Amino acid sequence: MNGKTVALTGATGFVGKAVLARLVKAGWQVRALTRRAQQPQPGVSWIDGALDRPETLISLCEGADTVLHVAGVVNAPNPAGFEAGNVTGTANMLAAAKDCGVSRFVHVSSLAAREPQLSVYGASKAKAEKLVGTSLLDWTILRPPGVYGPGDTEVLEMFKMAKNGFCLLPPAGRSSWIHVDDLARLLVALLPVHENATARLFEADDGEAGGWEHARFGRAIGWALGKRIVTFSAPRPLLNIAAWGDRLVRRENAKLTPDRASYMCHPDWVIDRSAAPPASLWAAEISTMEGLKQTARWYKAEGWL
Repeated sequence: MNGKTVALTGATGFVGKAVLARLVKAGWQVRALTRRAQQPQPGVSWIDGALDRPETLISLCEGADTVLHVAGVVNAPNPAGFEAGNVTGTANMLAAAKDCGVSRFVHVSSLAAREPQLSVYGASKAKAEKLVGTSLLDWTILRPPGVYGPGDTEVLEMFKMAKNGFCLLPPAGRSSWIHVDDLARLLVALLPVHENATARLFEADDGEAGGWEHARFGRAIGWALGKRIVTFSAPRPLLNIAAWGDRLVRRENAKLTPDRASYMCHPDWVIDRSAAPPASLWAAEISTMEGLKQTARWYKAEGWL
């Protein structure tokens, strides 16, 4: 047991659940923010609150040694939704950390922040990064690439297509990927004060040199399902039409939105290898081929496919 306490946001989401499990396993005492009642869990104190309720963030940060800010908005119906969730929410967390005397702040951003002109989402994450970087706290920012693994509902859409023998992909390009367990392990490793992590912005992935060409990643999903599939690179106009159609049908539950389609069409979402965390601190342990196979087994076992 390390006897340290972390204030965690986003604990009930896909990445947050994996992080929470890792934190407990590593001996952290966790104060986790939640909007809804949660089952009691050893090592976890659930704090009723939300990013738009600043008074609850004081309760979250009281007695904490560090803050791990995972929560964020990926889909929103309008720019105000991204601003509220990613910018104002981060500002509120930074204020609460300062008010409670917490100096260490680890922030989960996104590779989309690297190209803020492409989407409202990316612009909001870039603004949040600026807030963290100018906060005068002992900060570290991590920009994950595509995250997948058991429990994910985003890449699930690609698995569903692959099950039927095809995969519709963005226009030709490349991207990086990381398994959620590797990401969680990295975030936990970043929590203590590290001389080589203070005031640093990291990008991390599965270690695949040059990232994954989109069609190759689609075929890898087919392989994980035991299928040889056909991949199609959708031109930007078709992807935009599909995005508007998904929004029309699934409304706020749409997975492909016009804003997301905009940044998906960018040809290069490969991490900057020079911004990778030091090898002495962390290295990916789960190859993407192995991780996709594991994810496929989980989806099948849970009846998601």
